[in-house]
Amino acid sequence: MAVPSSDNRGPCYWCFKTVKWIPVVFIVTIVAWSYYAYVIQLCLITVETPAKKVIYLVFFHFFFFMFCWSYWQTIFTDIGRVPSKYKIPDADFEAYMNHSESFETQNTILDTFARHLPITNVTIKGGVRFCEKCKVIKPDRAHHCSVCGVCVLKMDHHCPWINNCVSFTNYKFFVLFLGYALAYCAYVSLTSLPYFISFWRGDLEGMGRFHILFLFFVAIMFGVSLMSLFGYHCYLVCENRTTLEAFRPPSFRGARADKYGFHIGRYKNFKEVFGDDPKTWFIPISTSLGDGIEYPVHSRHQQSSYHSTDSTQNRLE
Repeated sequence: MAVPSSDNRGPCYWCFKTVKWIPVVFIVTIVAWSYYAYVIQLCLITVETPAKKVIYLVFFHFFFFMFCWSYWQTIFTDIGRVPSKYKIPDADFEAYMNHSESFETQNTILDTFARHLPITNVTIKGGVRFCEKCKVIKPDRAHHCSVCGVCVLKMDHHCPWINNCVSFTNYKFFVLFLGYALAYCAYVSLTSLPYFISFWRGDLEGMGRFHILFLFFVAIMFGVSLMSLFGYHCYLVCENRTTLEAFRPPSFRGARADKYGFHIGRYKNFKEVFGDDPKTWFIPISTSLGDGIEYPVHSRHQQSSYHSTDSTQNRLE
């Protein structure tokens, strides 16, 4: 998780930092209540058959555990930081700022420093991608997050529901979180449906029936929302594209913007996020390929990097 600079950490900073956790606390509260409503009110009190109670609870705790594990990993995995070798010297930065009216001069300064870095992406104008706030040459697919206050490797977006950036380091966890959250909602809604129907028929008694009523509605509501979001990110994984790249395709050196620039085949695209070992694909542990700095690119862009592309080509073999 991003930790902003220690400069100017006054009361406002800590207040803002606390407020950012409100969406996470809201989600945790809903999940904790759903656990009580399902385990206590539905399974232990309402469900009558012991065998059905056991089956319901076993599968419920599997989905609940995988969902919570994925959510934890998504929140508390530190975002990928740009290595120090991408930071330009103070003298070069001062020269860069002194020529703010000349794009050509500024780009020449950056171009000279970036010549030995493995980058293929450029700006829309064809210049070197540079962050004035972090004073770094941006690696491919990296972007500056205004909320985290740093440049993030393979930034997808900043998500308030996890109080963290979705990036190279936790993208697999984020997709699994969406998938297991959807499975959790689907399981809860399907298994509580018969008791929801009994509620409307007037067959359920006691205050616990209202927990079951709201449990069903909440599961359906979140499930519908998660369905579209999970489906969209499955599409992005197959296309080897981030949310930011879906809105603005990356530009490559010597070529125009290309939304398929990192597309290397859907199966290989999938393995870029989930890794080579099928046994770990659906477990929220780090198995993504690469280092977050260099990425295999489409064959038409393989010779566009300053740096030797040997390592990238080897990954494609």
